[in-house]
Amino acid sequence: MDVVKLAVVGLGRIGAMHALHAAEVAQGREGCEIVALVDADPDRAARVARDFGIEARLYAGVDDLIRGGVCNAAIVATPTPLHREHAGALIEAGYPVLVEKPLTDSLTGDREFVEWLSTAAPRAVMLGLQRRFDPPLERAKQLLEAGAIGKPFKVLSMLEDSNPVPDGYASPGILKDMAIHNVDEVLWLMGSAPAAVASIGSRLHSIELSTADEDFDDALVHVWFENGAAGQVLVSRNHVSGYHVESWIFGSEGQIHVGHFEQNPREVVFEAYGRDGVIEKKIYPPRAYDFPLPEFVDRFGDAYKKELEVFVDCCLSGTRFPVDQHDALRAMEVIEAATRNALTQDKAPRLRAWKENLNE
Repeated sequence: MDVVKLAVVGLGRIGAMHALHAAEVAQGREGCEIVALVDADPDRAARVARDFGIEARLYAGVDDLIRGGVCNAAIVATPTPLHREHAGALIEAGYPVLVEKPLTDSLTGDREFVEWLSTAAPRAVMLGLQRRFDPPLERAKQLLEAGAIGKPFKVLSMLEDSNPVPDGYASPGILKDMAIHNVDEVLWLMGSAPAAVASIGSRLHSIELSTADEDFDDALVHVWFENGAAGQVLVSRNHVSGYHVESWIFGSEGQIHVGHFEQNPREVVFEAYGRDGVIEKKIYPPRAYDFPLPEFVDRFGDAYKKELEVFVDCCLSGTRFPVDQHDALRAMEVIEAATRNALTQDKAPRLRAWKENLNE
């Protein structure tokens, strides 16, 4: 591909951010253009184009985009239940696609889509799992692979929103909608196959503050790996004092920590410690945006933009995408198993009340 002519499909919270980054990538390098914005709401498409200074054709749907013939690659950021329909149509038209997570809204959907892709276009999809492109997490991965903290035995990944999901938001569940990033991060960092998984789900606070129909507003996932290591994921909609992201990697010779509890969105603390003290310590200043975007963009904006740059580079060179449908399926399999093995308050009596255990 000589020139990547990008279309952004779906211009909600995440799609608008992708449109901004696509415009910046197109402006900053040769071989990339943003040629189309697609949204069922024409006023929203026009507003995104105006706010970000994007000169592109506007379309109301994927079929119109394909008939227009203006693009040769696309970013799909429509609601999750529409990912298969929209990405599939674009792939059938011959376009490589960057699909926002998750791949579909169910394990069955993921498996069917992956099976179809394996025959129709096995190298057409890159998944939007942006944490793999986050500079401090990339550094953690480098130190981990270099043996800086010895043999890793546990990873803890935490993600807590400060607000409930917006009214009417179509969530497939807190694990599928939110924890997929953390699960993929844990699998990527540990590099081992999961052996078993379980979860705990709770309805604590923000679930009552939104009309969105979501299962839980707080959840824990525990993964046991075949090599004996463990992965733990904590996700919540209830961190009312600010967006909270932290990752810990525990090894036989030290720990790596990314993030900080202190609510300073302009600093991401990276710390690595060994038995003899500090291995490395650094502050990563996230990009400052000049206009309001969702709070997760303040933390991961650099990662989202780098993810898009990698997508464009792979399209230009014809090389395989580093994160594909198989990674999405693997994370979804873990999440589905965690969902099925979920302990909730109504199931707790089956484990016996805590007083019964004390009085044995």
